[in-house]
Amino acid sequence: MDRASAQTTYLLVDGENIDATLGSNIFGGRRPSPQERPRWERVRDFASETWDRPVKALFFLNASSGQLPLPFIQALLALDYQPIPLSGSTGEKVVDIGIQRTLDALVDRPGDVLLASHDGDFFDQIERLLDGTRRVGLLGFREFVNSRFTELTAEGLEIYDLEDDVRCFNARLPRVRIINIDRFDPLPYL
Repeated sequence: MDRASAQTTYLLVDGENIDATLGSNIFGGRRPSPQERPRWERVRDFASETWDRPVKALFFLNASSGQLPLPFIQALLALDYQPIPLSGSTGEKVVDIGIQRTLDALVDRPGDVLLASHDGDFFDQIERLLDGTRRVGLLGFREFVNSRFTELTAEGLEIYDLEDDVRCFNARLPRVRIINIDRFDPLPYL
């Protein structure tokens, strides 16, 4: 076993899913302001600090239009992410396919896995990764995480909220969500 791989956390970001959730579900179709956008370096740092391992961060993007968002790609590279711009036929879910293939490849590779997505299309791959040899987690907004993933918490899946646990935003998001009474702070609502 490659010692470096065994001590690595693989962070896979479903850029399409997180961005769509912000735009359509949290902000009602409007574009988030810069303060309301995720700070991806905080996500990477959270992955490293939470499981005390170096992180290999992969950011999956749909590039089927033939255009690369170069400023965003450059920012990702500066933040130690490996951008993975994928293209395919119209209607083909290239980001999902790319992440599924990557998760499948990780089954036979040592290391922990964190997936930033809400998408239930990855359920089977995440379930296979929960083999007792690694830690597996999901990053997202709890209220939008596919409900099937909560079934996997009994198998060891850890679910982290991007705003509450990862703290990757500079502003409080206009979310309506269930709040555990132990974490409830009334002051922001007054």
